[in-house]
Amino acid sequence: MKDWFGSPGKVSGLVLRIGQCLFAAASIVVMASASGFSTTTAFCYLIASMGLQVLWSFGLACLDFHALRKKRDLQNHIFVSLFVVGDWVTAILSLAAACSSAGVMVLFVRDSNFCREQTQLSCSMFQISIALAFISWFLLVISSYVMFWILASV
Repeated sequence: MKDWFGSPGKVSGLVLRIGQCLFAAASIVVMASASGFSTTTAFCYLIASMGLQVLWSFGLACLDFHALRKKRDLQNHIFVSLFVVGDWVTAILSLAAACSSAGVMVLFVRDSNFCREQTQLSCSMFQISIALAFISWFLLVISSYVMFWILASV
């Protein structure tokens, strides 16, 4: 069996999962600390989606850490199938949340000048949170891609 970058039970897989978890958590913290985020459904959906990604990535990071400590192989068909489904579901939800939030920001900043008129909104904080969500999604896509090819080879 081929050893892929980001495989479960490997150091690279642990680093990817920790990165996903940290960027998703940072996205939540930045969005939740911005004033006026709760007035927009897309921003609330971003927080919910990133919360799911934090839970999923943290759980798999703990599993990777345990496998590294005990020197266990996590590349059996059952585990990899579960990882593939979970990664693809969270990746699709995260991309949908980040894209919808980015679309709302384009509307706020460029199309309607809503950010200039409404000074109580933290538009720059919204943009930072969305950028962090896209980074977290990108790391999740790497994991999803690797899991898909591992599933094909198991």
